[in-house]
Amino acid sequence: MKFTIYQASRQGGRKSNQDRVAYSYSRDTLLMAVADGMGGHMHGEIAAQLCVQTLTSHFQQQAKPRLAEPRDFLAKTIEQAHFAINDYAVEHNLLEIPHTTCVAALIQDNTAYWAHVGDSRLYYFSGGQLKARTEDHTAVARMIRDGLIDEEEALHHPDRNKVSNCLGGYIVPEIELSVPQAIRDTDTFLLCTDGVWASLGLQEISAILHAYDLEDAVRHLMDHAEFRGGESGDNLSLVAMTWGEPRHPGVEAISTLSLPEHGYTTLINNPRTDQPYQNISDEEIEKAILEIQSTIRKLSK
Repeated sequence: MKFTIYQASRQGGRKSNQDRVAYSYSRDTLLMAVADGMGGHMHGEIAAQLCVQTLTSHFQQQAKPRLAEPRDFLAKTIEQAHFAINDYAVEHNLLEIPHTTCVAALIQDNTAYWAHVGDSRLYYFSGGQLKARTEDHTAVARMIRDGLIDEEEALHHPDRNKVSNCLGGYIVPEIELSVPQAIRDTDTFLLCTDGVWASLGLQEISAILHAYDLEDAVRHLMDHAEFRGGESGDNLSLVAMTWGEPRHPGVEAISTLSLPEHGYTTLINNPRTDQPYQNISDEEIEKAILEIQSTIRKLSK
């Protein structure tokens, strides 16, 4: 496999960053994931961390070097993340079960598979044109589909941030899976939280991804979204990937040919802050991450 990939996450105007972003790849398979811990619930960052760590941990265990059933992997592992969040809440006597959205994608054999829960989005561009986009699991998105409001009105609707489907809680999430999609060189995927897409129009996202090399495109997307969000802006996070050889000269793609059969590389964004959400200290977050890893190991047995 050969691809170019970058991820980024910023706090925006919030007290802490509850988003988590990750990617992991073996010799034959690439995983990308974004989770947005829901700010209306305590410990949203824990739910998001559990989500991306469950996905990457199970990927590392099963992609050796490829997955037998990519769609099944996404469905089962995202569901396991949901139960891991609930188990964590019970084991630690949390007053409220943490919640998070999730969007994840797999690339294997020049074919893309993706799944999502909530309003974190995936955009798939080919030849500079949008080929596919996930549909938000929100009441406002349903109003758009029913023709009650348009996309512009949705951006200012008072219920625009109310998610109807998420990980964590008493209701098992409805995991929406894509159909397998054959991809080709220079196709680009963007996975992002609503802190990014709510501030940027589709044409702007497409133009930036097409005009710049991927590293600069990610920086421009984040800069524009953060500026427009202002002092009260949401956390904003994304992972962007271009398949095959880079479109722009001087950009070096990642090649997985040198990885051993059971080898893998993983990068998880773990933002830190001087103003932790709900007064959670850095030490407490670090301890929670270690406990998350222990929870994942238990579920993997």
